[in-house]
Amino acid sequence: MRNMLRKSRPVFTSLMVLGIFVGMMAYGPLLSKAYAPTTAITIVNNSNREVRHVFLSAPDSNNWGPDQLGSSVISANGGSVTINASCNGPSIKVIAEDQEGCFVYQVVSCSENAAWTITNDAARDCGN
Repeated sequence: MRNMLRKSRPVFTSLMVLGIFVGMMAYGPLLSKAYAPTTAITIVNNSNREVRHVFLSAPDSNNWGPDQLGSSVISANGGSVTINASCNGPSIKVIAEDQEGCFVYQVVSCSENAAWTITNDAARDCGN
C-alpha cells in the first residue's frame, strides 16, 4: 500500500499543477480586466465630414490602439457610434480621422460614460 501511494503521488501532483495552470489561463484575462474600468464613449459626428477611423490612447501618448470602427464609418451630419473603452488611468484620448485624412482629438474622463460631439469648428490636424 505504501508503494502504491508513493507512485500515485507524482501523478496527483502533476494533475494538481496542470489544473492550477489551466485555471490561471482561463480566468487570468478576466481578472486583469477587473482592474481596468470600462467606459462607454458616444461619438456624435455633427460635422460635414465622414469619420472613417477612431483610435484610443493614453492622454499623453502618441501610441494609438487599433481602429475602433473596423469597416464602419460615422456618417456626416448626425451619425453616431458608441464604443466601449478600457481605461488604465483617469482619462483616455479619442482620436477621429475624417475622410480627408485629418484628425481631431478629445480627452474624456473614464470615471463615467462620455459623449463627444465633433463639429465643423473642431480644430483639425491635417499634418501640415
